[in-house]
Amino acid sequence: MTIHREGRVLLFWMMIILVALNYLLYYYLPEERFLINLSIMVSVVLYLIVLQFFRNPIFPLPNEEGIVFAPADGKVVVIEDAFEDEYLKEKRKQVSIFMSPINVHVNRSPVKGEVEYFQYHPGKYLVAWHPKSSTENERTSMVIKDQNGTKIMVRQIAGALARRIKWYVKPGSQLDQGGEFGFIKFGSRVDMYLPLDAEILCTMDQVTKGARTPIARLKKIIQ
Repeated sequence: MTIHREGRVLLFWMMIILVALNYLLYYYLPEERFLINLSIMVSVVLYLIVLQFFRNPIFPLPNEEGIVFAPADGKVVVIEDAFEDEYLKEKRKQVSIFMSPINVHVNRSPVKGEVEYFQYHPGKYLVAWHPKSSTENERTSMVIKDQNGTKIMVRQIAGALARRIKWYVKPGSQLDQGGEFGFIKFGSRVDMYLPLDAEILCTMDQVTKGARTPIARLKKIIQ
């Protein structure tokens, strides 16, 4: 387990500020032992809560052709047919994973392939389970083309708490299966749009682990 780069600066300055505040409290109110102890306890708990937001587990990345792995830790909240009208312009199987504040926030590529399309969209901050969050919230849309020519859209969606999306890719980027492509601070939601003939391997409300939980099996395209 390591600390993700997105949290290192924040955690450093948060530690400095909390230590300074507790020192000032001790310096100016040395007799208020209960207040000082309470402040230290609250500071430690708060720091640990923020620290776990930025944890980044280390594990062997998968390398399974034809298998789509979860792009994030969380829980499956949507499995349905939906029309993807931004880039693919066709009906797809949508699988959505809700990332709560206690989940790892790293986003990982579900397959190995090349980024064919990427676009950032500013927007609202509706709660992640709102029906319109996929189209109205701040979000990114990425289409990955795997080595068999299958295209998968992965969409990062900001929520009420997650007001900052980070991404590390652009059109032409090569992604390993399970490789990092982004980060959503303080949780939210990740949507995937899979081919209609994909075999769904997950179930509703299933807990997922990024790059470790199989989501679907793709039908191989014969070229």
